[in-house]
Amino acid sequence: MYPYITHTEMKTISDKATRDALINRIKTVTENNKAQWGNMNVFQMVKHGRLSQEMIIGQLPVKRVFIGRLFGRMILKQVLKDDSPMRRNSPTVPELKVDEMHVDLAIEKNKWITLLEQYEKFPNPNFIHPFFGKMTKEEIGIHAYKHIDHHLRQFNS
Repeated sequence: MYPYITHTEMKTISDKATRDALINRIKTVTENNKAQWGNMNVFQMVKHGRLSQEMIIGQLPVKRVFIGRLFGRMILKQVLKDDSPMRRNSPTVPELKVDEMHVDLAIEKNKWITLLEQYEKFPNPNFIHPFFGKMTKEEIGIHAYKHIDHHLRQFNS
């Protein structure tokens, strides 16, 4: 059904065991985690993760970006073609950028985890990604996993 998804065993946030493993990794994040790349600190990363999930489940409206209308589907196919990690230093939309240098880490982690638990019964089947456009539930699950994994790797978690 999705010819560009070539690996049938790709990790997805829709899978409870995979989701639980991500949640356990989020729980290990502390203020002592340092970025291996990029400009965010650990507080910004956790809040960015929470905001990203709010966007996916429909709580945070985010505008489509023009360049995504032109190239989004093509790039999504590249991102989802195998189980390789996301590339480093990818751009993000303004609504998901976090300028605050410090947030309450425990509160943000709990909010993020609560949002991830909602994938048990995915609440937003009409999700439109600001760059990739309309995505299927399968595409959302794989991309959400890759995005969270990317940032947890960024901070050695």
